[in-house]
Amino acid sequence: MFKSTVTELLEAALIERPDLFLIDFSIQGDNQIKVTIDGDNGVLVEDCMFISRAIEHNLDREEQDFSLEVMSAGATSPLVHKRQYKKNLNRILDVKTASDTMEGTLTEVTDNDIKLEWKVREPKPIGKGKVTVKKQANIAYENIVEAKVMIKF
Repeated sequence: MFKSTVTELLEAALIERPDLFLIDFSIQGDNQIKVTIDGDNGVLVEDCMFISRAIEHNLDREEQDFSLEVMSAGATSPLVHKRQYKKNLNRILDVKTASDTMEGTLTEVTDNDIKLEWKVREPKPIGKGKVTVKKQANIAYENIVEAKVMIKF
């Protein structure tokens, strides 16, 4: 009963703010509510406060004792939602698949896959030395085990 009420309140708040989307939601045994959100344009403290208030102000603390934590997906958190890929277009990602790991610039995002581009040094086809070659890969979402934004300084 408590979980369904919280779920309905959370869904209503996200409908009211379509720029925000849910990354993770859980309720531990001691009514500890944890919500992780992200947004198409990032997440501000005010966005977390909006979601928190939408849930907390509609629950009765006299009926249920609970704690509530609303947070944004961290900069180093793995990407789990397709909308997160669109938001990180032209950034460097580290993508792990079942058979490979690659690091490259996210250049394209579709409903089915992403495209990464990177440069590598390879031996020249003829003669000595190396040449820089531009490589790219299309990776279907279902083949991605983990993808993270690489933060470079």
